[in-house]
Amino acid sequence: MTIPNPVLIPAQRHELILKHLSAHKISSCATLADYLQVSESTIRRDLEALENQGLVERTRGGAILNEHIRAEAEYVQRAQRFIEEKRLIGKVAATLIEPGDLVFINSGTTTAQLIQNIHGISNVTIITNNTSALSDMTDIDYELVLLGGKYLPLSQAVVGTFTMDNLNQIYATKAFIGVEGVSLKYGCTVSTFSEAEIIRLMITHTQGPVIIVADHTKWGAVSNHLIARIDQIHKLVTDEGFDPNARMALLSRSVEVVIAN
Repeated sequence: MTIPNPVLIPAQRHELILKHLSAHKISSCATLADYLQVSESTIRRDLEALENQGLVERTRGGAILNEHIRAEAEYVQRAQRFIEEKRLIGKVAATLIEPGDLVFINSGTTTAQLIQNIHGISNVTIITNNTSALSDMTDIDYELVLLGGKYLPLSQAVVGTFTMDNLNQIYATKAFIGVEGVSLKYGCTVSTFSEAEIIRLMITHTQGPVIIVADHTKWGAVSNHLIARIDQIHKLVTDEGFDPNARMALLSRSVEVVIAN
């Protein structure tokens, strides 16, 4: 559908761009220019203005709707769900860290539990964009490196170009990744673009196993952004509520399932 009246003021164009992205999630500058009957240079200026307002995230040649507002608003609620399961997952996942490891850990409520449960392992370095666990940590016996970047208070994470630049200089022996969905068909997914690009880079820069930490409710769920196919992960640490049939399906794809109990 093309907008019949090409004479639109910026505020009208911005509203229509957001409406289009709400429906399609992602769009190219060329598609938006055709939709609004304006030049691509006009669209690029509009997207820059919307990005400065925190409403969209520009990508190469287009933009994606910024879903941090929705995701951040849910963070506190998510942190309160399946608390005991997440604690157990974090505790068991921590036992998979070995002396000498350099480990990537992304943001999230389950990975925060992992960070808090790392104790007594010699010569370990943890590199993370997850700030949610830090306020409760007064003494740690490993090296903790917090990535720099744009701070998202409600998600309690740092993201963005500066974070990516930091990661590009590091290679890890293991990665522990929290996700919002795990599916045989659709892989491992998260809801926000900026977090997805960080996780994908973490996985690319991991020389050893990629370990997913997720409670049983994440199985079969599909979020907006793919971060890894099933054949890119090595282990899943989950809780006793995990579907036994799903466990067998993952084992058939060479993914070890560790049940925290």
